[in-house]
Amino acid sequence: MPSGGGPRRKSELKIQIEGVPAGRSHVDVLCFDLVYFTRPAQFVILSAGVFFFYLLYGYYQELIFSLPGFAGYGWYLTLLQFGYYSLFGKIEMYLRQEERKVPLRTYTLLALTTVATMGFSNASLGYLNYPTQVIFKCCKLIPVLIGGILIQGKRHGVLDFVASGVMCLGLILFTLADSKVSPNFDIHGVLMISLALVADAIIGNVQEKTIKQYNASNSEVVLFSYSIGFVYLFFLVAVFTDIASAINYCSYYPKQTYGYAFIFSLTGYLGIQIVLSLVRQFGAFAAVTVTTFRKVISIVLSFMFFSKPFTYHYVYSGLLVVLGIYINIYAKNKDSSLVLSLNRMFYRVRRLLFVPKFQPERSSYNI
Repeated sequence: MPSGGGPRRKSELKIQIEGVPAGRSHVDVLCFDLVYFTRPAQFVILSAGVFFFYLLYGYYQELIFSLPGFAGYGWYLTLLQFGYYSLFGKIEMYLRQEERKVPLRTYTLLALTTVATMGFSNASLGYLNYPTQVIFKCCKLIPVLIGGILIQGKRHGVLDFVASGVMCLGLILFTLADSKVSPNFDIHGVLMISLALVADAIIGNVQEKTIKQYNASNSEVVLFSYSIGFVYLFFLVAVFTDIASAINYCSYYPKQTYGYAFIFSLTGYLGIQIVLSLVRQFGAFAAVTVTTFRKVISIVLSFMFFSKPFTYHYVYSGLLVVLGIYINIYAKNKDSSLVLSLNRMFYRVRRLLFVPKFQPERSSYNI
């Protein structure tokens, strides 16, 4: 028998036993394995999951803060959220029979930044309109870009920095518009959401590096990040806030606080599982891009479901942010087949519209 036949049969036997197509790895998300889908299909499915769960997440978050007098209890809501996340993560790890792979010292850093981003983000809603908070989160690409350079040593092109500049301009104009028409605007909210963005830059890149280095599961990352963060938060809330007042307030509205907080946390937990799968399969930038577009839709839905002042300055400043996002996406995918196809289509339309028919076609232009 030929000498090359043995290794080939061994490889085929391995594929048959594991049931995994050659060159692919498992893509576990919410008890489903997307390994048999193509990479574009995996991206679409994961993105749709992010949109579904996080749109519900945003709706219930704003619904909770619409309660009269709840604005000052954002940190207590974050404590409840961390407690629910820890419970969900523990149940999932138990069902999957998984063990910790990442050193605890890494989770101490992740927990600290997770507390910062979610705590400041929730607390900022007591001082800002929900669309303003979301538009700040849309610009998370800026600190993620900087964090990628500092934490992972990544290099970025000129278009990335142009996109960041456009997003910054849109963010400034949106904030100025909100300061003129919103009765809830407070500079303290801007400071809080800015600190949340800085923590976001660390989280996305550290998570991507940790998952790839230790092959850690999503449930493990969530459980230890949020359970350690719960301990941080408990002492923070107990020492620096009036926790007794928060508990007393929630006792008057148990359904609207603890009940909605459960749904808010459950949808957020399922959403973060899918985001971590996006980070694992497509990188932190792709995950942030998907969540950014989800936030744009959240802004539209917020104006539809919750009454708030509106000005057309929101529109063009928000479009500037979206333009910055598009430039950044183009910079990362300008060599992809989709972008090349769009370039070819644009070139053909341009020739059809602007090149006189009596001129010979140039065949030397190739894309």
